Amino acid sequence: MSLEIQNLHVRIEEREILHGVDLKVDKDQTHALMGPNGSGKSTLANTIMGNPNYEVTEGKILFNGEDLTEADPDERARAGLFLAFQYPATIPGVRLAQFLRIAVNSRREEPMKPKEFGKVLGENMELLRIDRSFSSRYLNEGFSGGEKKRAEILQLAMLKPEIAVLDETDSGLDIDALRIVSDGVNALRGPTMGTLIITHYTRILEYVKPDFVHIMLDGRIVREGGAELADELEERGYDFVREEWEGRDAA
Repeated sequence: MSLEIQNLHVRIEEREILHGVDLKVDKDQTHALMGPNGSGKSTLANTIMGNPNYEVTEGKILFNGEDLTEADPDERARAGLFLAFQYPATIPGVRLAQFLRIAVNSRREEPMKPKEFGKVLGENMELLRIDRSFSSRYLNEGFSGGEKKRAEILQLAMLKPEIAVLDETDSGLDIDALRIVSDGVNALRGPTMGTLIITHYTRILEYVKPDFVHIMLDGRIVREGGAELADELEERGYDFVREEWEGRDAA
């Protein structure tokens, strides 16, 4: 069970953003994709989930061996892919619990009964230390940055995908919110779910330890390693990676 990106080239309008990305995330692994702003990380996340604004010009997106390169976003979600957005959308008039129930039932052959849904929702809200009154609020309307990110992780807990892509889930969080969100991710990841954490800071990786770290520059993954690579980035920044990459190109 895996998500596999093969030689992925992606453009927006006439500008190519990704220039041949290769990446594989297995169901029981946690990967971190790091890179400075503008390196193509969010483009990759949106392309994985089928955002129509991003055009794949070459390469494939395979999920459990099935080619999803041309699949619609809802097909990808039903197959078991999940994206936590960097900037979650606000949906006035739709309560969080209502939204979650629709999302959960869209992946089931038989709709979950209201009593069962309420029990599962309550358990997951307790896991993430979210007050039950939260579920009756309109989705992200008036939410703080931390509340929006916790709502995203609550969706992750309810949907139980096979592969979760977390696009800069740590952005805009204070230390307490970061710890709560990280605890939620740690409680959910494991043998039944692979995780791809996209970030340009190392601070979330102090709480959610990755098995693999990938560094992206200018639309390419230029270096890969274990968790120690994130520690090296914290010490030396991205400049040393860029210098190494440019030196290799020059050679």
